[in-house]
Amino acid sequence: MFLSFAFASSLFALARGSTTLTGQYSCMTQGSYELCNNQWGIADGTGNQTATLISTSGNDISWSTTWTWADNENDVKTCKNPFVTLHGCLTLQADTNVESTTAKGMMLSGITSAPTVWNWEYVTESSDIRADVSYDIWIGTTADGAQASSTSSYEIMIWLSGLGGIQPVGSLQTSDVSIAGYTWDVWEGPNSSWETISFVSQDGNINDFNVDLNEFFTWIIENEGVSSSLYLQAIESGTEPFTGSAELMVNSYSVSVTTA
Repeated sequence: MFLSFAFASSLFALARGSTTLTGQYSCMTQGSYELCNNQWGIADGTGNQTATLISTSGNDISWSTTWTWADNENDVKTCKNPFVTLHGCLTLQADTNVESTTAKGMMLSGITSAPTVWNWEYVTESSDIRADVSYDIWIGTTADGAQASSTSSYEIMIWLSGLGGIQPVGSLQTSDVSIAGYTWDVWEGPNSSWETISFVSQDGNINDFNVDLNEFFTWIIENEGVSSSLYLQAIESGTEPFTGSAELMVNSYSVSVTTA
């Protein structure tokens, strides 16, 4: 395990006042985001998890999550959505994520930019950690449709980190894809009633991510046959732990969407 400067920052923020979520399905909304500590399948693992909302300011949010999970190393103990399954998972158990309450409902063809900033790091991590840090973006047939529902056509994941040999849904389709200044492996496969397309970093952990998500939208329209008449239903971001223990600190996160 290692310590970083973010630990001192998080202690200072906690001292100023914050809210920690401990319940199995705890969520709270502040500013433009909803933070959720989703542990819907914890019976399939041994451990615990909390999520702490540190602050919001304008369109920025800072939060942290601390978790320890054991048993069933190929099962996600906490996940962004209870219907999302990862490659090799039999049962999902939980995750910590934020969802923008404003960056959704737009048709893909009308999006001109979707700037996002995500600065994060592991304050502590065990040597046996198996977890991802990723965006979970939902695209579907209706503007107001719920993510991971019958109206969802695609789940787009952007993995900024994937430790311990875990893999996304489906199989590797292509490598060395350059988008937004980084190089990605692209995985694809069916998942329930939608198709999952995952961009997995070839550059190792991307701890300071500052890009335009519209570059990914353009790529899937041009290369994966995704219709530009579909709608952006949700942008979620967070972590999905399998096993091990960690404290993930998000120093700053923001996302927004601009339309023509």
